[in-house]
Amino acid sequence: MFKAILIDKTDAGQTVGLTEVDENQLPEGDVTIDVAFSTLNFKDGLAITGSSPVVRKFPMVPGIDLAGTVRSSEHPDWKAGDRVVLNGWGVGEVHWGGLAQVARLKGDWLVPLPAAFTERQAMGIGTAGYTAALCVDALVKAGVTPDQGEVLVTGATGGVGSVAVALLKAAGFTVVGSTGKAAEADYLTRLGADAVLDRAELSAPGRPLAKERWAGVVDAVGSHTLANACAQTRYGGAVAACGLAQGADFPATVMPFILRGVRLLGVDSVMAPKPLRLAAWERLARDLDPALIEVITEEIALAEAPAVAADLLAGKVRGRVIVDVNR
Repeated sequence: MFKAILIDKTDAGQTVGLTEVDENQLPEGDVTIDVAFSTLNFKDGLAITGSSPVVRKFPMVPGIDLAGTVRSSEHPDWKAGDRVVLNGWGVGEVHWGGLAQVARLKGDWLVPLPAAFTERQAMGIGTAGYTAALCVDALVKAGVTPDQGEVLVTGATGGVGSVAVALLKAAGFTVVGSTGKAAEADYLTRLGADAVLDRAELSAPGRPLAKERWAGVVDAVGSHTLANACAQTRYGGAVAACGLAQGADFPATVMPFILRGVRLLGVDSVMAPKPLRLAAWERLARDLDPALIEVITEEIALAEAPAVAADLLAGKVRGRVIVDVNR
């Protein structure tokens, strides 16, 4: 038996809570993992609260991230004792996820835990930080360089934004963090932000084409914020879009793309192929100061996950939430 957060659905609606689960109920997979830590992401908040139909199979153990140690493996790439990380692949949506003490997964979904990080630190990064690394990699591959000007990070106090600020600063960029939390300016400065912008300057409907400012953008917000970021991006710049905290709509025009050659780069973390994942974790291991992970994280026990998931959706959580599944 092991402890897990379990979501189920009845005629009366969705239920969620901490429960004891028999290991015989674990789903199919070729690697069994003793989970050390998981985390809470925006998608986990949607799944646990039932605010969006994220979960497509019941009952479900949520948690799109986990870090732990391989207990047993039938996959050629993994053996007992290996330290591994899991991000995405539909885990926590269609396959039991990381908010549990034990997980059974497909070995193809796993990547090795970088030696630079403990399991706890890896979950301080989680899918949010790994997505941030994918975004930074996308901007760099698109040719955005520090000498071209400022890079904007929207939703900068969130999980993606916090890590993106730190990674961009480590890569030599001048970073501007956008947030609606004026009191968090010192937090963003500590992570590496050179300036802080009130999100109100981006979140309302704007002009199709605005004054050029950004060499690049990491956007986890969507909607008017993304549209305005594109409208303010300099000639030949690039915008990496990975989230929808403000909304899934994109009320923009083609003007930035056809008049300034702005490139909109979609960044997917769920089904990203392994080479991109390995490159992202390599950037994190090289450029993210482990001491900063403590700045952006708080730790909770497994039983606290449902309540904190609601706080996460309500915008009451700064940075990252680590879940110790064994307490």
